[in-house]
Amino acid sequence: MTATAMRTHRAGALRAEHIGAQVRLGGWIHRRRDLGGLIFLDLRDRDGIVQVSVGPDWTPSDVIESVLEVTTESVILVRGKVVGRPQEARNPEMATGDVEVHADAIQVVGPAHLEALPIPVWRTKGEDPPSEELRLLHRHLDLRRPELQRNLALRHRLLQRTRATLTDLDFYEVETPILTKPTPEGARDYLVPSRVHRGQFYALPQSPQLYKQLLMVAGFDRYFQVARCFRDEDLRADRQPEFTQIDLEASFVSPEDVYGVLETLFVALWEEAGFAVSAPFRRLPFDEAMERYGTDKPDLRFGLELEDVSELVRGFRAFEQILSEGGRVRGIRVPGGAVLTRKDVDALTELARHAGLGGLATLKHQDGKLSGPLSKIDGMSAGAARLEDGDLLVATAGPDSLTSVVLDRVRRAVIARLALVPTQEHGFAWVYDFPLFEWDRESQSWLVAHHPFTAPHPDDVERLLQGDRSAVRALHYDLVYNGHELGSGSIRITDSEVQLLVLDLLGISQQEAERRFGFLLRALRAGAPPHGGFAVGFDRVVMLLAGADNLRDVIAFPKTTAARALFEDAPTELDPAELSELALKVDNA
Repeated sequence: MTATAMRTHRAGALRAEHIGAQVRLGGWIHRRRDLGGLIFLDLRDRDGIVQVSVGPDWTPSDVIESVLEVTTESVILVRGKVVGRPQEARNPEMATGDVEVHADAIQVVGPAHLEALPIPVWRTKGEDPPSEELRLLHRHLDLRRPELQRNLALRHRLLQRTRATLTDLDFYEVETPILTKPTPEGARDYLVPSRVHRGQFYALPQSPQLYKQLLMVAGFDRYFQVARCFRDEDLRADRQPEFTQIDLEASFVSPEDVYGVLETLFVALWEEAGFAVSAPFRRLPFDEAMERYGTDKPDLRFGLELEDVSELVRGFRAFEQILSEGGRVRGIRVPGGAVLTRKDVDALTELARHAGLGGLATLKHQDGKLSGPLSKIDGMSAGAARLEDGDLLVATAGPDSLTSVVLDRVRRAVIARLALVPTQEHGFAWVYDFPLFEWDRESQSWLVAHHPFTAPHPDDVERLLQGDRSAVRALHYDLVYNGHELGSGSIRITDSEVQLLVLDLLGISQQEAERRFGFLLRALRAGAPPHGGFAVGFDRVVMLLAGADNLRDVIAFPKTTAARALFEDAPTELDPAELSELALKVDNA
C-alpha cells in the first residue's frame, strides 16, 4: 500500500449495504486473533470496530508476514473488499457484525511499542480497570476506550443541540472575558497576576454573571454562551475546578418565562440522548421541598416523604425534652423496610449521629408484630403508625435544619439499600422561593444564599428595606433532576439602590460597593430592563445522560480530586526569574 492511500470509510461505519465495495480504512488494532490459516484484526476508529480478515486466498504472503509482527494499538491503513460474514459467524453485538473486510494490503503507519502501553484499552468483561490516577496519567490511552469516546461524542451532540435550540429561540451567542475582576460568587477565585500592571491581578470567572447582566442593559435582549468557568474549591465526583456551563439571560422575563426556555432546551437535550420527556416540569416551593424531602434537590422518582410524627411518639423518653421545648419529631415510613437488618439500621443511625443528632428510633411491623424502641410507647399500634406488615418507621428529633439533613441522607440510603423501583424515569422539578439570605453558624453572620445580584421577592421588599434578612425570599430557582441540581438562576436586581442595600446587608459599604461593582451600578443607573437567567451545569448533564458515575468520564482532560492535571503535570513550579517578572515571590514557610 502506498503512503497516499487514505481512508474512504470509517471502520465502524461499514454495514451490509457496503458489501462488494473496495474500501480503504485507517485505525488502531484493537485485538488480534491468529487461527492458523486466518488472522482476524479488530480495527477500531471513533465510529466503532470492524473485523479485518487476513487470509492466503485474498492477502499477499508478505502482508500476512507483516501482520504477524504488529502489536495491538498500532495504527494501520487497510485496503480491501467488504464481504458478508457467513450466517454462523455474524456478531449481533457489533454494529458491523454482518460484514468483514478481506484485506489485500496493510501498512503500519504508527507502530505501538509495548513499553508505551502501560494501561490496556480493551478489557474483558468483569476485569477491574487500572487505578484512576494511572488512567489520568496516560489519558491519551484511556480516551481510546470506546465508552469514553461514546461519552465525548454525546457531549458534542448535546452542545450542537444546545446551540441550535437556543438560536431557534432567538438567543444570540456572545463570548464574555476570561480575564476579569474578582467578584463574590461563593467560592474562591483563581487569580492571574498581571505582568504589565505589576502587583495587580485578574480573576478567572466563576461565571459570566455580571457580563450577561450588562448585555441586557445594553439591549441584547437574549444571550447565551457555552462558558468556561473556574472555582478554586474542594472537589467531588461531580465537581471540577474548571467546568462548562450553558449560560443564558433574557430581558423582560418572569420566572415562568425562564422556565419555558429551559424546559424547551432540556426536552431537546434528553431527546438527543434518546429519552422522551415532556414539559411543563413540576413546580415545588423551597419550604415544601425541605418539609417533604429534607433537601432542595429531591429525587422525585420515589415516595418516602418525610412526616411530622411528633404526636405519634409522645411518651418516648428520648424525644420528650425536644418536644417539651417546642421541637418536633420527623420520620419516614419505609414500605418493605422491615427487611433491613440490625446492621443496616445501625448504619442509618450513624448518619444521624454524624450530623449532630442523638440517633434514630425505629418501629418495625413484621409478621403481625411490632418491634423496635418505639414499640414500647403505651398504646402504640400498627394502625396508629399507619404501617403495613413488612414496613419500617424511622424517626429522629431536633431542629429542622438538622433533621432535614439526616432524613434526606436516610432516605437516599434506604432507596439504595432496598434497590427501590422508581415510579418514573425522569423526575424533573423547579424548586423556587429560596431564601435570599441564610444564617452561617460558623461565622455567626448572615450570608447571601446564592449571589448578591438576585432580586428579592416583591412581597418581601418591605422586610428587606427594614433590614430583616430572616424572612426575605429570593426570585431564585433551581432545576433538579433525579436528586441532582442541573442548574440555577434568578431574576436580577435592576434598581441600583436595592443593589446597594443588599450589599450593605452583607457588610459591604457603599464606598466598597462602588469600588468593586461600580461598573454594574453605573449600568443599572443608565436604565436597566427587568431581566433574569439561568446557568446549566453542562458537565453534569452529560454525565447523567451518558450514565456515567463521575464527571471525569465525560471531560476530555479532567483534574484529579486534588485539582492536579496528571497528564501534563500541572500545576507546576516556576523559575524564580519568571516569578520576578510578575512581581511575585513564593513563601514556602
